[in-house]
Amino acid sequence: MDAGELTQITLLSLRVSGTAVFLSSIIGVWLGTYIAITRFKMKKLVVTLIDTFMGTPPVLLGLVLYLLLSRSGPLGFLGILFTPEAMIIAQFLLTLPIVTGLTIPAVESLPREIREYIKSLALPAHYEALLLINEAKINIIGGVLAAFSRAVSEVGAVIIVGGNIRYYTRVLTTAIVYYTNSGEFDTVLWLGLVLTLVYFAINVVILLIRYRVGERSD
Repeated sequence: MDAGELTQITLLSLRVSGTAVFLSSIIGVWLGTYIAITRFKMKKLVVTLIDTFMGTPPVLLGLVLYLLLSRSGPLGFLGILFTPEAMIIAQFLLTLPIVTGLTIPAVESLPREIREYIKSLALPAHYEALLLINEAKINIIGGVLAAFSRAVSEVGAVIIVGGNIRYYTRVLTTAIVYYTNSGEFDTVLWLGLVLTLVYFAINVVILLIRYRVGERSD
């Protein structure tokens, strides 16, 4: 594998995971915030289900999505099986419960005084949610980055719905599987190094955010 292919695989990994997490964050942050501030009878059950889905086996998710997107499946008319779009959907479904589930405690853990003050403003629900998101943004960003880490490292679902097609749907994790089976361990080490650098970059971002917030609070 040459440097050009390595670059293409890395960029595809970032594009697929980045798009999936961006979409899941748009929905998950708002959904998690509304669940945190709303009282309803089935709230504990809903939170339990979200926590359960956070641990959904990727292979199971990939299999269900494969059955839905296959030609004989109900969504087969979309014709997106074995495409980057199918991989994005898989990672979106995988990360949505993570973002939602981590947003709920991020909002609930805000100081009571802040939550009561925002509540006393009697704002529309979406404005109240926006203020709470702003107050809890550090922990929420941490949850989003955790979801991104999960997406980048995921292999089970994307290899089922993406097919691991060279120059089209092969990403870092599926490439590692392919070259390991091929016995090309030098290539596997390079791929592993790139994946490790991605993790490192995510952790650096988290540390920088916490450092800046710490400076402002001081």
